[in-house]
Amino acid sequence: MKSLTKELWLNVPQRRAIVSIHAEVEQLVAQSGVRDGIALVNAMHITASVFINDNESGLHADYERWLEELVPFNAGGDPATGGYLHNRTGEDNADAHHKRQIMGREIVVAITDGKLHLGPWEHIFYYEFDGKRRKRVLVKIIGE
Repeated sequence: MKSLTKELWLNVPQRRAIVSIHAEVEQLVAQSGVRDGIALVNAMHITASVFINDNESGLHADYERWLEELVPFNAGGDPATGGYLHNRTGEDNADAHHKRQIMGREIVVAITDGKLHLGPWEHIFYYEFDGKRRKRVLVKIIGE
């Protein structure tokens, strides 16, 4: 059994952004030497997500609009808390926690013949909901 564990560090300068990490994950799969196995990729912060979908800017803009409609940054209109109980702790990121819950924590992808086994339009992304500081993504690859 082979395995590889690496952390990718990201520093997103804006509050929210979708960042492709696809090439980095592909590179780690190649580095691992695993021909048949799985890759786990997860955001190690409670205000960020990892997801798979199409690499298309209109879709990404739709995600931004949809998530902001579901969980607005300043829900309730109170400028101090945005109406969120969590923000009463002095934070302003309650919406980011909810957005992460919706988009998910991690992905698992099969590795076949030494490559990620994905559909033709599938692409791996990191989604930051409360940026402006360094955060980690864990990549764990196991297999033969």
